[in-house]
Amino acid sequence: MKHPTHLSPRESAVLVVDVQEKLMAKIAGADALVRNSAFLLDAAKILEVDIVATEQYPKGLGPTVAALAQRVPSRPEKLGFSCCAVPHLAESFRARGRTKIVLVGIESHVCVLNTALDLLAASFQVYLAVDALASRYAIDHETALRRLEKAGAILTTVETCAFEWMGGSNHPAFKQVSALVQGRMKLLS
Repeated sequence: MKHPTHLSPRESAVLVVDVQEKLMAKIAGADALVRNSAFLLDAAKILEVDIVATEQYPKGLGPTVAALAQRVPSRPEKLGFSCCAVPHLAESFRARGRTKIVLVGIESHVCVLNTALDLLAASFQVYLAVDALASRYAIDHETALRRLEKAGAILTTVETCAFEWMGGSNHPAFKQVSALVQGRMKLLS
């Protein structure tokens, strides 16, 4: 029997929140955020986990960074801070049985926080891949994570998600995902 918070590919989706060019210059750890987000998106694709992305006012903040844009070609724009401002976003998750939403992106205390709170209010389970989330200032990031955890969001990491989706080394995609893990380790050293 699995714990109710256990991630499975059929129930999961990854939501990339506003990882846009003009914002990244001001984000501490921007390179790691993009690298970790790309890892999660690659694993999600292999494991057939839905992927959705948004862009906050791209006319002013620019497009999604290239490394992620190539992995998520469709990125609806929004003006509201919550991704739930995108028409039918939450309904499309529910219609496809995606009730466990993993968030990556920026900024933790603005668009990620508003999105997570709206998804929680709509009875989704929200997972925060903390190594793929950031804000301009550490105090904002840390405070947002603490607030969201108290509100019911689950803190995790991108690698935890990938291994949890597989469930074991007997998964048919284990070697593919392991290659991603090895590639990520090389980038970190």
